[in-house]
Amino acid sequence: MIKILNKKFKPRIKARIRKNRQALSKNLDNFFEWVKGAELIELKECNTDEDPVRPELSNEFRTGYGRKIFGVRYQGDVHAVMCFAYTNEIPKTVEDLEKMSHDAYLQSALRDQNVGRIAVAYTVWSKKKGGGKLIVKEVFKKIKKSNHLNRLVTLSPLTEMATKFHSNNGAKLLQVNESSQNFEYIIIKKGNLNE
Repeated sequence: MIKILNKKFKPRIKARIRKNRQALSKNLDNFFEWVKGAELIELKECNTDEDPVRPELSNEFRTGYGRKIFGVRYQGDVHAVMCFAYTNEIPKTVEDLEKMSHDAYLQSALRDQNVGRIAVAYTVWSKKKGGGKLIVKEVFKKIKKSNHLNRLVTLSPLTEMATKFHSNNGAKLLQVNESSQNFEYIIIKKGNLNE
């Protein structure tokens, strides 16, 4: 009886395994296709209602003095968004971020037009699997290529999700503040003494 059942079920199990492998392979191909075809772009605005971290911040704030919005676009749609402020110090609050990015902007007007030495990511979200990790990677590359930015730091909420996201993407915890935490992605540029 067991041999008969084995003969009946073995082909079914093998067929299911084969079908699942094909589906997994197709999903992986689709995932890597979108990752390879995506590009980092600067945005004039974003849908702030989609922001899970700081939806209260307007587009005017996000694009104000020394602040920018970047997105990862694939086939005309933006699948991940990251907002930055360029500063010369590490902020502990959104108010610090606003003041420090404004100061860095004003200082740059007197010098070489390069705003700040630190890129501070204060919000990130993704609408497609892998988008968050991809935008961190693309922004990291952009900062490495810049001639004035030498640090990539976050102003993250005090949540387990934020801690896990940044830790899994290679960031180191710098400090825990009263209402936020700062992580740093280590940037090593060519010509650095640390290399």
